[in-house]
Amino acid sequence: MDKEVDLVIRLQKAATKENAFRELMKLYKERLYWHIRKIVINHDDADDVLQNTFIKVYRSIDKFKGESKLFSWMYRIATNESITHLNKNAKRMQISSAEIQQHAVNSLKADVYFEGDAIQHKLQQAIATLPQKQQLVFNMKYFDDLKYSEISQVLETSEGALKASYHIAVKKIEAFLTAD
Repeated sequence: MDKEVDLVIRLQKAATKENAFRELMKLYKERLYWHIRKIVINHDDADDVLQNTFIKVYRSIDKFKGESKLFSWMYRIATNESITHLNKNAKRMQISSAEIQQHAVNSLKADVYFEGDAIQHKLQQAIATLPQKQQLVFNMKYFDDLKYSEISQVLETSEGALKASYHIAVKKIEAFLTAD
């Protein structure tokens, strides 16, 4: 039996749910954190969104039908939680979610958890200028090295549309990085 299928079965049984959930967190915590972090940018926000993601996974695991990989399903939850977080912050501050992200990128230099150099900071600035969907596609393809088929499951979009979004994002990032 597939390891993931076995894990899902254990997650969906009351007697084994707690131990299986600890295993799930150990397996996916870091990958999900970095996926979320690329969207919300701030470390503390990423921690909050990660916690919300795992709460939602825990509460919703019984609804998981296995039509996609468990990982893709959790990525979709993490992505939606990240976007919800950005939109709530934007609404609270009465600015756009794009402005929230730009503010977060500008704060990166002071972020003790950001280990990047000037080039990585400039790349984050370039990514922040992209529309949200292009950001998501670029991050998942470039940083997470996901296949288009996996990204398609997470974002519920056709592979053709994702390839076009990625190509456009790359061109915009190149233009941003070579400007000056």
